[in-house]
Amino acid sequence: MSDFDVEFIDRGDREARFLVRDVTPAFANGVRRAMLADVPTMSIDAVRVVENSSVMFDEMIGLRLGLVPLTTPPGEFEIGDTVTLALDVQGPATAYSGDLVSSDGMVEPADENVPIIDLKEDQRLEVEADAVYDTGKEHAKHQGGVAIGYRNLQRAEVVGERDEFADDDPEIVRGVIEDDGELVPAEAFDNDLRNRYPDSEVRVEDVPNAFVFDVETDGSMSVEELVLAAVDTLYDRADELEEAVQL
Repeated sequence: MSDFDVEFIDRGDREARFLVRDVTPAFANGVRRAMLADVPTMSIDAVRVVENSSVMFDEMIGLRLGLVPLTTPPGEFEIGDTVTLALDVQGPATAYSGDLVSSDGMVEPADENVPIIDLKEDQRLEVEADAVYDTGKEHAKHQGGVAIGYRNLQRAEVVGERDEFADDDPEIVRGVIEDDGELVPAEAFDNDLRNRYPDSEVRVEDVPNAFVFDVETDGSMSVEELVLAAVDTLYDRADELEEAVQL
């Protein structure tokens, strides 16, 4: 695989938008799919109920616990590894994800304020849970990326003055446009080209092999860690295929 250029447009721990140049549509889609299906995370998979005097069935408690995102540092675990967490809350109180106590400091609830159940007077919830390290293709609860998409970078070029009697219909674009080398998110001009070029006729076309990714994680890892891990899985698959072909 050849090298490619990456440029961040917006960047945060859990949300980011970045431009990738010099990649094929197949590779861009491969990265998206890898982020969803191939990057493993920790997620609660088995629950042992010690006491549950709440109004909610054990199975429903287990379902809610399984959907709590857990921090998962890349490269620290192998597929199938487990970490034990415990929860013990006495009512009247609300049991939150932050009440989970982990046996491994690397695996903690990514958010402390995810409500699990509201306990009334004399109600108690005490459980032990095993979080397992696995991939999104095995179960959606292991998907570290919760919102991942991409679209072609578009280039805007002024081709003339706007006709005095031209239609006033909105000229809607989405994503990011490239204007004289500047990357401009479409929401900066309310997705309507007329707001950015009020008196001009503009031609918009896709930039070949350039894609803008929008990525949001559940907090199990940062966007950068998720993307790099996804790309690594593609390289690993390519190496496996090369070895298989040479046999």
